[in-house]
Amino acid sequence: MSGRRPARRAPVRRRRRRRSQREEEKLVVGLVVAVLGVGLVVAVVQWLLVHWWLLVLVAVAAAGGGALWWQHRVQRQRWEAVRAQGLRYQLAQLDALDHAAFEFAVRDLMFRDGCRDAVRTGGRGDRGADVIATDPAGRRWVIQCKHRRDGLAGSAIGTPDLQRLNGTARPVHKADVVVMLTNGRFTRDARPFSNDTQMHLVDRDVLARWAAGSWPLWDLLRKIPPPRRPQR
Repeated sequence: MSGRRPARRAPVRRRRRRRSQREEEKLVVGLVVAVLGVGLVVAVVQWLLVHWWLLVLVAVAAAGGGALWWQHRVQRQRWEAVRAQGLRYQLAQLDALDHAAFEFAVRDLMFRDGCRDAVRTGGRGDRGADVIATDPAGRRWVIQCKHRRDGLAGSAIGTPDLQRLNGTARPVHKADVVVMLTNGRFTRDARPFSNDTQMHLVDRDVLARWAAGSWPLWDLLRKIPPPRRPQR
């Protein structure tokens, strides 16, 4: 008489035991990783508390970078708005400005005419350059601004000022076009000196025509150097 053998349960139990062991191992590994992560965070926090000055430096650097980014963004928006509005000045408006505002006005006029990199550099250590810009033809302009509150009644600009500008504009600032610009007037000997040194003088009359917005500055001056690149 043959009887059925009972089913073997041992392999099933071993498989269950192994699965349970793997789950326990995963749980242990997860706990170890969590403990190590918490320990690492605590160690970093403690280190930063000891070296708190690094946080200050990072905060200052971040604030400085953010300020520079914001300043650049505001400046670009302002320049685009200036160009879109077709900036124009009357001589009375220019006369009423202070020296710094006058330099910014000249910079904005250069930007209006297509000098996308126009920048006001005037101030201490400017070495004769108040505005530097590259025109659409690729020529580098170095402009020194002489503001006279009284316009034509103010003191005239003479050869000593031109000599100082001539000594730095090309050697230091790599100018293609050197300009002395004023809302006032020049002395009699300034014109011959400028011709001899290939400098350009922008007096009150030329400034009025330029600021009115009808022509870019390079169309108002004679003997401008040839373009460095084709104009678009």
